[in-house]
Amino acid sequence: MASPMVKPKLTKSKSQMTIKEVKQMSEIAENRQLVVPGEVLAEGMDYLPGDGAYRNQKNILSSTLGLVEFKGRLVKVIPLNGKYMPKKDDPVIGIVKEVGYNKWTLDLNGPYDAFMLVGDASDRYIDTNRDKLASIFGVGDAVICQIKKIDENLAVFVTARGPGLRKLHEGRIIHVKAAKIPRIIGKSASMVKMIKEFTGTRMFVGQNGIIWVDGGDEALAVEAVRKIEAEAHVPGLTDRMKAFLSEKTGKTFEEIEASRPSETPSTGARGFQPPVREAREFRENAGPSGEDDLFQGESE
Repeated sequence: MASPMVKPKLTKSKSQMTIKEVKQMSEIAENRQLVVPGEVLAEGMDYLPGDGAYRNQKNILSSTLGLVEFKGRLVKVIPLNGKYMPKKDDPVIGIVKEVGYNKWTLDLNGPYDAFMLVGDASDRYIDTNRDKLASIFGVGDAVICQIKKIDENLAVFVTARGPGLRKLHEGRIIHVKAAKIPRIIGKSASMVKMIKEFTGTRMFVGQNGIIWVDGGDEALAVEAVRKIEAEAHVPGLTDRMKAFLSEKTGKTFEEIEASRPSETPSTGARGFQPPVREAREFRENAGPSGEDDLFQGESE
């Protein structure tokens, strides 16, 4: 008796595959995996290298030590170390280091200082012949500002004109590695929001690794930030932070969620729509409800 005919197994070409099938075939590293320089992250031409990654023939490799992140076809590596590199529209905290005739020089916690011109310091007119610039921003003052532009010579200019941009008079300033800022903020600002709600503090997290904390249990908020900074590369960070803050405060995460006011869409303080760069600090980055909150009313 003739043996039954066996149909040959057909192999799909990539053009016939679904996106999910291509991803499963091409992806080497796992999302949020710790990778080292030179490590292969993905194979084939289906992915595009982003920050911290580069292409070598058909492979995408890491150029730094960090956490790999896949966003659609884009592959990038969030570095665990490194200085802050300014980008236009970044919300930052600058420390005034020099007062000039018509400008201030600010330390941004990175390789480049920033300059704030008189016209970018306030919404009111400043007369340089009459007004003493040091009375507006003095050496050592901390200022919430925004990267306005970076010129062709890599000179960085910031502005303090805009809702919530101002000199800080109270609270405390802490410095962290700028590379850890995405983890401190969390997805849709969830991590920084959780810290604020558990500790009752107001916070502003600058993209440059300088953080302002004020009110409530400042010491616990700082301890939480330091814990995130130290454990940013370890999986399960969100659950560990919930447990840590619950143990320290005696509150459960469910109690915190239940106490949240109902959120309604808003364009922010005084109708301002902040520049959108993954809607980071300008959205859930100020503090518990209060008239002094920066960009209050916004939610992710």
